[in-house]
Amino acid sequence: MNPRECGRASAEFRFYEELNDFLAPERRKTTFPVPIDRGRSVKDAIESVGVPHTEVDLVLVDGASVAFGHVLRGGERVAVYPVFERLDIAPVVHLRPSPLREMRFVLDCHLGKLARHLRMAGFDSLWETDYGDEEIVALSAAQKRVILTRDKGLLKRRAVEHGHYVRETDSEKQFREVVRAFQLERLLKPFTRCRVRNSALRELPRESIHGRVPEEVWRTQEAFTDCPNCGRIFWRGTHYERLARILRAASAVSSY
Repeated sequence: MNPRECGRASAEFRFYEELNDFLAPERRKTTFPVPIDRGRSVKDAIESVGVPHTEVDLVLVDGASVAFGHVLRGGERVAVYPVFERLDIAPVVHLRPSPLREMRFVLDCHLGKLARHLRMAGFDSLWETDYGDEEIVALSAAQKRVILTRDKGLLKRRAVEHGHYVRETDSEKQFREVVRAFQLERLLKPFTRCRVRNSALRELPRESIHGRVPEEVWRTQEAFTDCPNCGRIFWRGTHYERLARILRAASAVSSY
């Protein structure tokens, strides 16, 4: 039956792959109606069921690719897809903005451990416990940063262009998720950034730190760096292997 004939107009939606994570269980991997009273944009209809627009890369309405501003009138069949990593969809309308030239991030207050992992891997990652939503959105827009968040509502803001909803709750799994989502495996620059202050680390002449680190460390280690902001000195201590394991696991995610 045509939805136009049923009192309240609606369009039939189907979401694919990981977009189903945002849907109620009964709506996953199946077709369901979305109300389209007096016309509704594709973007508004998609976000009304809980899917942030930043997670979507392709929308087909009755088989034709459309932009987020396309207005639905009722009766259409709408297929919604996430980003395609290995499939060439060049002839259709990509809804995600072009990838950023440099991958930089700003994270919400719940992702402090993830921020440290990203910094450890060499990625410029802003995070503070008191960042509010407005500040995160402003930093993302002004500095061309990808927003990483556990708040779906934050990604639905119109001003947000680059963002990712972090699904995992364990920080190491979150790190692997982000590396895979943005295909960062070849961009890792381990131990080049301070995990605390986010600053690029400087190499130090070994002789310059004699007396600034424990004598045993100075005698057994050859390479040292420091943070120009907090003054911490870094070397390959006992924690290095644990952190290196996290990085190795992340760099291997593409082969999972």
